[in-house]
Amino acid sequence: MNHNEKTISSIEAEWHSQLTRIETATFGMGCFWGPDARFGHLPGIIRTRVGFAGGTKESPTYRSMGDHTETIEVDFNPEMLSFEEILHVFWNNHTSTNRVNYKERQYMSILFYHDEQQKEAILNVKKELEDERKETIETEVVPYSGFALAEAHHQKYYLKRFSIAIDLLNTHYPSVDAFTHSTLIARLNGFVREFGTLNDIKNEVSEWNIREDSREIVLNILKNIRW
Repeated sequence: MNHNEKTISSIEAEWHSQLTRIETATFGMGCFWGPDARFGHLPGIIRTRVGFAGGTKESPTYRSMGDHTETIEVDFNPEMLSFEEILHVFWNNHTSTNRVNYKERQYMSILFYHDEQQKEAILNVKKELEDERKETIETEVVPYSGFALAEAHHQKYYLKRFSIAIDLLNTHYPSVDAFTHSTLIARLNGFVREFGTLNDIKNEVSEWNIREDSREIVLNILKNIRW
């Protein structure tokens, strides 16, 4: 990478700096690879990462997570995607009523609230869905107490199956961390799992509040990816 060139990270930072607010949601809903793709494709989601939360073990890893749960953490723009909308996607896309199917705590249904507003929203949406479905939702609801990032090969797991695309994309990021936390990479990870289309991503980029030359860089990268 020519260090005089703009990276996708710097272009996204240009866009993110225009946002009024960015909030965080943290939750577990089974194996974290699938939710990473499902939420990553949603306009309004700024970045995603997978890891471990809710337990007591220090420095958990995939092979030694102790009493933690596989968790996804997302940063989002509440002006585009509300926390309540995130909760509906969460509860509509996994089983939250039968803990017998969980493998101890690793794959359990859990929501970590970051403040009292999130706690209130969780309880309100939970009651709404329980009334609608006529069943008890067993999702554990607890205060956020920290998040440990999973190993790099678990981040954007499905996209990394496409080695030719990854080779090209890696040339546009200064670090593994920048790749993991990229909005564009989150969208592409969703795309390869058939959540949305490349045209959806291109149309979204066209709406980003960035300079026209920056927009052309991102659109050309999307155009040149070979799958």
